[in-house]
Amino acid sequence: MTDIDREYGLLCGLTGYLAEVSAAVGVGAESCTVDVDAPVSAYIALDARLGRCPDRDTALLWDERYGWSLAMETRSGEDLLVLAYLGRELVPRPARVRDFVAAIRSHGGPVTAPVPPDLGSASADVPSLLTRYRRDSWTAGGSFLPPVG
Repeated sequence: MTDIDREYGLLCGLTGYLAEVSAAVGVGAESCTVDVDAPVSAYIALDARLGRCPDRDTALLWDERYGWSLAMETRSGEDLLVLAYLGRELVPRPARVRDFVAAIRSHGGPVTAPVPPDLGSASADVPSLLTRYRRDSWTAGGSFLPPVG
């Protein structure tokens, strides 16, 4: 498999996965972006804000090292502040991601400091982990923004 084939397969799988996760958390595919540069990552803008910081937007972030995290926009426009990591699995089912967001929202924010999870070497197998979500094109079934980078 060439690098181009791997990247395309990864993009098709990740965008299909993002479509399902974004639907599970109640936003559309237009809220998603992907980046297939190393490390592969994704962003889902959320409609919900946290009770402790009602003036700041929130987002779900995913990358091939740490999996999902919930983050909050800063006032200065700098990098997002990671508030919590889902951990345990690199590609959990969309319902698990939805429950992660709901749990944090129910507390008004995270209850502990964020610690990046050690997901081991799972990132080497990302394309196969995403196979069940694969769509033939990154535009299939949604209006994903093109990958950054």
